[in-house]
Formats: sequence, C-alpha cells, structure tokens
Amino acid sequence: MKYTRLTKEQLEELHQEFINFLATQSITAEEWKQLKEEKPKVAEEEIDVFSDLVWEGVLTQATYLENISPQHMYLFHLHESEMKLIAVKILRNDVDITTKEGFQWLRENYTSEEVEILTANKEYSSDRNADKFALIQQGSNITKGQLYQWFEAMMA
Repeated sequence: MKYTRLTKEQLEELHQEFINFLATQSITAEEWKQLKEEKPKVAEEEIDVFSDLVWEGVLTQATYLENISPQHMYLFHLHESEMKLIAVKILRNDVDITTKEGFQWLRENYTSEEVEILTANKEYSSDRNADKFALIQQGSNITKGQLYQWFEAMMA
C-alpha cells in the first residue's frame, strides 16, 4: 500500500463507491462474499487498492492543510508545484489556541511580541501526494483554508 487502509467507518461511508470499484474489477456481490470467506488475503488486497485510489483522489483535491496544537499552528496552502506555509507560534505557555478562549486571544494579539509568524515555501518531492499524506500522518487536517487566507490577508 502507498497510503493507509481506510477505516471500517470510512469504508461504510464509501459503500457505493466500493461496489462500483468491485464492478470495475468484474467482481459481483456473490463473488465478493465468496472471496472474503475463501481468500481473505485477496479481499484485503482489494480493500487496500481501493483505499489507495480514494486517498489518491482526496490528496489530489486537497488545497489546504492545518495542524494546530496548543502553542503552534501550521497552515499549508498546497499549490501545483510547491506548498506554502504560515507557521504561528505562541510564546505564552498560558495560552492554548486549541480552545475558544485561546483562539480569541490569538485573534486579538496576533501582532503582539507574544506571537511569532513565519512563512516558508517548499517544493514537493517527486511525489506530491505522498508529501501531502506525510503531513496528514503528522496530524494535519484537510480544510477549506479559511485560517490560512485570514493570516495571509493580515500579513498583506
């Protein structure tokens, strides 16, 4: 596998897509049931192939990622040839930006000396989607980019 297997919940959400995938493999519902019972390893390999296809599609479509912890915020804008980063570091230990109050503090104090904001650009490796997936594995979430856009506008 290139990525990770979808969870049981994710597979349930994508039930119809999985049926369509099996159909493209010329596997009927009866054959799938038989495959799971008689050749579970082959069935798991089919799930792995499907998982990779889903991840590939999701990663190709992803435009923004966010990774937020109590004192740090990493906001990524995923362009065609590079990713842009806005990194926010809170220099106060008593502020947790993962809480409503802490985030409000950041909105009011982002220009203060208690907040560091850095930007960077990085070109992708030879596998752009693998680079995106690595960020997700490190705790990033795919978003619509509202935080990135807000900070980008504030810094303009």
